[in-house]
Amino acid sequence: MATLLIAEHDGSALKEATAKALTAAKALGRPVHVLVAGSGCRAAADEAAALDGVEKVLLADDASLAHGLAEPTAALVVALAGGYEAFVAPATSHGKNVMPRVAALLDVMQVSEVTAVLSPDTFQRPIYAGNAIQTVQATDPKVVLTVRTASFATTGAGGATAPVEAVAAAADPGVSRYLGADLSVSDRPELASAKIIVSGGRALGSAERFTEVMTPLADALGAAIGASRAAVDAGYAPNDWQVGQTGKVVAPDLYVACGISGAIQHLAGMKDSKVIVAINKDEEAPIFQVADYGLVADIFQAVPELTAALAAAKR
Repeated sequence: MATLLIAEHDGSALKEATAKALTAAKALGRPVHVLVAGSGCRAAADEAAALDGVEKVLLADDASLAHGLAEPTAALVVALAGGYEAFVAPATSHGKNVMPRVAALLDVMQVSEVTAVLSPDTFQRPIYAGNAIQTVQATDPKVVLTVRTASFATTGAGGATAPVEAVAAAADPGVSRYLGADLSVSDRPELASAKIIVSGGRALGSAERFTEVMTPLADALGAAIGASRAAVDAGYAPNDWQVGQTGKVVAPDLYVACGISGAIQHLAGMKDSKVIVAINKDEEAPIFQVADYGLVADIFQAVPELTAALAAAKR
């Protein structure tokens, strides 16, 4: 029996989350097949076929799968389930949408947000906002997993290319339909995969000040911009910038937290970053407990000075 990895892609290219989830899938110790479902997504399937450790790629190219709707995707996975013992997807919005439906249709439990694979049926996952690690053993005949990609390295290209096999889409359950999308467009790196992230908190005071302080710093570092939940709830930043337990979980090479106190919900989303820099005028702020470098200072003075120094260093 093999493991089926549900790929995440934008129609033309794989997202990095897929290559990280592949690392977890390989740790299960079974052959790994990758399912690329969508419409006009042959290029993404070819990219998946080049990844190390992939035995076969299943390409489901159908109009019903064009927009990644959870119901037809889950129906497809279940239709293919007979040949697989484990099903893996990144714990992204798409994975969290599809995999619970897969688990329900298969009548098995799901193990969510896996951070380590101990054996083919035993996994670790965070609980209590990451303050404790739970070890879970799956006893069902089929295992359904979502993996926290921040905990796994990216799988690179392999020495050989796996075959790509066409599979038919399952019957569309017809319980949902695509109406449209209103997407934000940015030249910045995607938050979930960015190597450098600068995040602002409620201390910035307003959306205007948030933009005024954080955007130049992000430009100087070539970084993505994040925000705490408090800043998002206050309307300083859009929802898709939120980092934390109820936002995106990130692990960049550098994370710069500006005016963020460090509530456990925020720390759960960024404490695995390689280097954490915290700037906060409150020297008792919890963020300093996880920071590699801390600066007790007024962000409205320190951040512009840091930005100017970075700009001068580039000249």
